[in-house]
Amino acid sequence: MRFNKTFVTVMLGSALSVLPAFAQEEAPQSQEISVLALGSFVKNTTQNGIQQDSTNSAGVLANYRFFFNRYNGVEANYAYTSNTQNYGAGGNIAGIDSRSHEVSAAYVLRLPHKWISPFALAGAGGLIFDPKNFAGASTQARAAYVYGAGADINMSKHLFMRAEYRGLVYNSPTYGVAGSAGMDRVTHDAEPTAGFGWRF
Repeated sequence: MRFNKTFVTVMLGSALSVLPAFAQEEAPQSQEISVLALGSFVKNTTQNGIQQDSTNSAGVLANYRFFFNRYNGVEANYAYTSNTQNYGAGGNIAGIDSRSHEVSAAYVLRLPHKWISPFALAGAGGLIFDPKNFAGASTQARAAYVYGAGADINMSKHLFMRAEYRGLVYNSPTYGVAGSAGMDRVTHDAEPTAGFGWRF
């Protein structure tokens, strides 16, 4: 009987002694939303004597992330930019003003720390190019591979600032313009981003 009382006392004492440790360890926030300003810098490419590039532009990126645990999660993105896609040969350049919409999803690996949480991502999605000023041009969608890395700087338990580099690899648009078949080529869009987010 005395042994049972001693055993219970020791077990209760041990349980009570570790309670402060559990109280100090907060459960990580599992969801995030953010809005970021982005820059769009498309690679200049030349194929079969045809040069293709895009004007540098700014846009906006909306992001949602869900984390399964402290390190692994997924994200969904929507981004909007407006630029001019340029095509030409021998100094003759044709520009197509275009709105670009990005919809993508990616796997996110993060390394959470108290003040800063670096992360890397990889995924896929689509780009929709919507021409504004070119007769005969039509809206066109392209598949895209997405990768990136960055860091969240924690300003409070919920509020953070994010700086990120994103890269998109895709086939350049041709807008279905007559004579443009086969003129698309693999290109790259570099997108540095910065903005704020909220964890919940």
